[in-house]
Amino acid sequence: MNTFLVILLVAAMIATVVALVRGIVSFLQASSAEARGEGGGPTAAQLKSNKMMQMRIFYQALAVLIVVVILFAAGRT
Repeated sequence: MNTFLVILLVAAMIATVVALVRGIVSFLQASSAEARGEGGGPTAAQLKSNKMMQMRIFYQALAVLIVVVILFAAGRT
């Protein structure tokens, strides 16, 4: 059971990093488009950046929850 939780934790941490990198890339694309003067409402890159950062927060919360479960399981043995 502990091995399964550690694998889930690693997967959640990798998902967090991937969402963070994708969000930053989308943010940079939106910033460069805005600098070129292509404004006028939220662009697809801005919306994607926002969604990726929301997913990053979700994956981080999931990773913290898994750590709490691992610590509770370690305390009971």
